[in-house]
Amino acid sequence: MIDTLDAFYERDVKICAEVNLSVQHHLLSNCPLEQIERVYSKPEVFAQCQKWLTETGLVSQTIAVASTSKAAEMAAHEEHSAAVGSELAGEVYGLQKICDRIEDDPGNVTRFLVVGRSHAKPTGNDKTALLFVAADKPGSLVDVLDVFRRANINMTYIESRPSRQKRFEYCFFVDIEGHCETAETAAAIEAVRQHTRSLKVLGSFPRADEIV
Repeated sequence: MIDTLDAFYERDVKICAEVNLSVQHHLLSNCPLEQIERVYSKPEVFAQCQKWLTETGLVSQTIAVASTSKAAEMAAHEEHSAAVGSELAGEVYGLQKICDRIEDDPGNVTRFLVVGRSHAKPTGNDKTALLFVAADKPGSLVDVLDVFRRANINMTYIESRPSRQKRFEYCFFVDIEGHCETAETAAAIEAVRQHTRSLKVLGSFPRADEIV
């Protein structure tokens, strides 16, 4: 997630859709569970399987890599190795599913963003993603949030990251309800701009209410 947020800060792309995907993690290997000496996966995946890894004693044998596909590739080429990933990753790299559904939360869902050159047209059930750096003055972030409160616009997501532009400065990633082309949302965004050092509309897109 951190890499994704940083990429939005650096690249000129638009979010045009979101997908809520049910995520299931499996232990993939070509050796029995008791012979596994190394387990590869992303740090986020290990965090989502912490309970199972602790109970099996494999938590001390975890090795973080950049992606679950890289983890599966490494496990396929190293003896006594395993990966935590999807069933598809196992199929692609010829690994067996040793243990099924090892995620701590059976309702585990991850949101994926679809990017393109332009945002989607209004549907009446939309969200808008914003990236901003608050103005360098006391209470500027509160001022931003108050704009949305007074406009009766619901904020559905907020995340902060160091801006990389100035020491001790943070940028904020925010999702709000509404489309940037509608009058109410556009007016709120312009009002927010007055309390920021920089503001970027990352895109407007239909709300994904279903889990696939």
